[in-house]
Amino acid sequence: MKFGGTSMAGTERIRRVARIVQRQQAAGHEVAVVVSAMAGETDRLVNFCREADPLYDPAEYDVVVASGEQVTSGLLAMHLQALGCKARSWLGWQVPIKTDDAHAKARIEDIDAEALMASMASGEIAVIPGFQGISPAGRITTLGRGGSDTSAVAVAAAVKADRCDIYTDVDGVYTTDPRIVAKARKLKNVTYEEMLELASVGSKVLQTRSVSLAMKEGVRVQVLSSFIDDDAPAADTIPGTMIVSDDELARIQEGLDMERQLITGIAADKNEAKITLTRIADRPGAVAAIFGPLAAANINVDMIIQNIAKDRGETDVTFTVPISDLARTQSLLEERKDTIGYYRMLANSKVAKISVVGVGMRSHAGVAATMFRALADRGINIQAITTSEIKVSVLIDEDETELAVRVLHTAYEMDGE
Repeated sequence: MKFGGTSMAGTERIRRVARIVQRQQAAGHEVAVVVSAMAGETDRLVNFCREADPLYDPAEYDVVVASGEQVTSGLLAMHLQALGCKARSWLGWQVPIKTDDAHAKARIEDIDAEALMASMASGEIAVIPGFQGISPAGRITTLGRGGSDTSAVAVAAAVKADRCDIYTDVDGVYTTDPRIVAKARKLKNVTYEEMLELASVGSKVLQTRSVSLAMKEGVRVQVLSSFIDDDAPAADTIPGTMIVSDDELARIQEGLDMERQLITGIAADKNEAKITLTRIADRPGAVAAIFGPLAAANINVDMIIQNIAKDRGETDVTFTVPISDLARTQSLLEERKDTIGYYRMLANSKVAKISVVGVGMRSHAGVAATMFRALADRGINIQAITTSEIKVSVLIDEDETELAVRVLHTAYEMDGE
């Protein structure tokens, strides 16, 4: 069971979480709990680091920011004990959760779960701080923002859990953001691939790394709301959203007299910025001169469009980067203007990426055409397009985000109870 920052924000909410955990143990389960820091606490700790030294040591940064989860894990263990449960906290180095040495963005390499499993088998509830681990040198590491989801899936895989329940401030995965489309529907099941695409294109329900790990390790993940009444049933009977493999979904749907819905979800992401470099020489190596330095600087490039070369052998290249990397990208490209050989650099941060996702695309034609036609009918201009086997994404003006999501939700006949 994993609980996020809003679920752990204060004594009363932690007490509520303790009661939810107690009910699962009372139902006969062996339980491990992964917790995030209280809402806003990690930001507060990060600011302390920046005030100490803008060029802070990442290893000491990890020591500071990992303390937020240490507090909530200890408090939850206390609340469980107050309810009469056997419980103890296990810090990342005590489990141990072994990571590489990339401080502030470490990756989990192995979890030695033998002691943890023995403790759980004895009836003890294990409370583990998310987001943290231990480096080969024995230093505390953190996994990057949102890393508690990854911690939970990794622990679930290590103890061979039947399921990993992610408790959030939403009660499942919806066809789109219910705040934008009132008729958005909660999905009973989503495949790993679909959730991975949705997470990567703006759906904030789960962290991308956690979904990727769940897919690799075959961990069944359920998304649930922690804001439920005290007399609500245990999670086994609460209809959240289960994230499963294609094979399991096929078994679930076997015997149903219907085809799988074509589109599973629609996501919107306003954290994109568009850059266009004009009049680049149309020759081998020109594009590598642009994207090589960006890759070296760990800047992720998403959409890429290269226009057809003009008669004089020049072309324009347009691409998108995370808005947080825009200034750094502009600086890198400005430094290499002569090497790349572009004429002008145009940047636009007032854009949004709209994506439709669904494994049903593999066997159905016309998904992209429906998207383009629906947007055109409402006068929404498409600035860039990118596709994968189960996703179509377009870049549009930021001001048209909500309208585009509503239009597409209707166009794919996703409205309904």
